[in-house]
Amino acid sequence: MVRGAATALVAVCSLLSVTVLPGVALAAASPKSPKAPTALCTVRDQRLSELSGLAADESQWYAVADGGTSLKVYVLDRSCAVRKVITGAIDPYDVEDLAVARDGTLWLADTGDNSSRRTTVAVHTLRPDGTARLHRLTYPDGKHDAEALLLGPSGVPHIVTKNVLGTASVYRPDARLRTPGPTPLTKVAEVTIPGSDTPGGPVGASSSVLVTGGAVNVDGSVVALRTYTDAYLYPAPDGHIVEALQRDPVRIPLPKEPQGEAIAFTPDGTLLSAGEGGGQPIRAVPGAVTKAHAAGTRAVERTTAGNGEPGPGQPAASGGDERREADKEGLAPVPGFIVAAAVVGLVYAGWGWYRRRS
Repeated sequence: MVRGAATALVAVCSLLSVTVLPGVALAAASPKSPKAPTALCTVRDQRLSELSGLAADESQWYAVADGGTSLKVYVLDRSCAVRKVITGAIDPYDVEDLAVARDGTLWLADTGDNSSRRTTVAVHTLRPDGTARLHRLTYPDGKHDAEALLLGPSGVPHIVTKNVLGTASVYRPDARLRTPGPTPLTKVAEVTIPGSDTPGGPVGASSSVLVTGGAVNVDGSVVALRTYTDAYLYPAPDGHIVEALQRDPVRIPLPKEPQGEAIAFTPDGTLLSAGEGGGQPIRAVPGAVTKAHAAGTRAVERTTAGNGEPGPGQPAASGGDERREADKEGLAPVPGFIVAAAVVGLVYAGWGWYRRRS
């Protein structure tokens, strides 16, 4: 969630765009980008002017907004009209993401913490009949702002943090969730977001590395993280979220979303995206899951070939040729950039300013 404080960080991000981050953008940009997402409809209901999370099933979409004094999930039809509201009698702090489990239970990630004030965060479960349960969580290593929830077929929630330098941490409960808790979280992974030159977002060049949402497709075979500007799709053929996040992702540009925070998969493998701001569209990238599966298959073929030898049906290629081929398919290579100490200090100073004023 970014409010008026976003402008405070823009100056810092602008400086970064001419010092450190251009190299990142060039590394992640591909000469043959996937097709741009298509606008399906426009969200005009003012209750969703701060839309921060999306989920979908076979018949409808679900949306959640920041703020409020009770849990509220808005049920949308395919024209983006609100058809009903599911309400739970829990007062949340800062809900930032949404997922729907196989049994229809809605999971709300109450994990926003721009100002680093919270001693606990939470996930809430909300049934279609309004039955709600609170599950407080504690980090093992201090306070974090997080806007992404990953919920796979196992039903274990994974929380992904938002980091201005692009290295997001992944946490999951180390025991069965308690009500109201708290249940301790364990750090299980780090994910480096490479960044891109995709236009959009509220905080300059940093918009492309801040994780603002997450999703897992219906069978758990693709895991997605989004930034303000792009989605990264990680093949998960074994259904394991943590292992998937260690693989090379497919990058799907989501350009020109002023504050893109929501992402979801429909059951047919279409990727949906949306963001905050009145009158913003819900957009679609058909075939996103198929693209991620294909990339995962190619990665397995390259790995099984071993020692740089070509896999089945693959011509021999130098490292540069492999990178160019990956770029053609929208793969996001992970950059190995080093940030100078003075620039790091500037980033943290600007980020601290932004968080204090949020």
